[in-house]
Amino acid sequence: MYDLHTHTILSDGELLPTELVRRAAVLGYDTLAVTDHADASNLAHLVEAVGECRESARCYGVNLLVGVELTHVPPSLIPVFARDAKRLGADIVVVHGETVVEPVAPGTNHTACTCEYVDVLAHPGLIAVEDARAAAERGVALEITSRGGHNRTNGHVVRVAREAGCRLVVDSDTHAPSDLMSKEARWAVALGAGLTEAESREVLSVDRNRLLQK
Repeated sequence: MYDLHTHTILSDGELLPTELVRRAAVLGYDTLAVTDHADASNLAHLVEAVGECRESARCYGVNLLVGVELTHVPPSLIPVFARDAKRLGADIVVVHGETVVEPVAPGTNHTACTCEYVDVLAHPGLIAVEDARAAAERGVALEITSRGGHNRTNGHVVRVAREAGCRLVVDSDTHAPSDLMSKEARWAVALGAGLTEAESREVLSVDRNRLLQK
């Protein structure tokens, strides 16, 4: 199992990175991305701090992906910060999409979907088909989320992704220990979003080497 969108005490989560990794390992995860909220104030610190936990994660049998979630960053600056994160050593760059429950700046989805340094557009809300097509062309995955509020538009995201032919991932947007999903919960989120059993099987069982293929 994988989860490409989680938070720790380095932003607004409740756990240290290593404790989050340990809890994920017990549930059966072998790939976990720590993607704390980032902007110009903490980008470099997050990449460095999470990178220090790679060896601890290996001890627990987890492939730790060092990442950031660019959050409420002005759209014009997303490519700059995403590029900087990768140059600093981030494995994954997530962008906080235009969820319907937060005042995310218009244009965030479009910029993320057209940026070569972005890997996942989190909870993209009522994303436009044109932006999803751009995501498909650039290998940006759209997120199906279990996070309350953000998950209101999961069905729309699935429909648009089908039409555009873009990749989907299922993530928890974990902030607290109880947010991490069991295998059964992941299936429920995928099926509940409108994916067929075959589609759910494909989305939920993506090999770690394919997760971040651009």
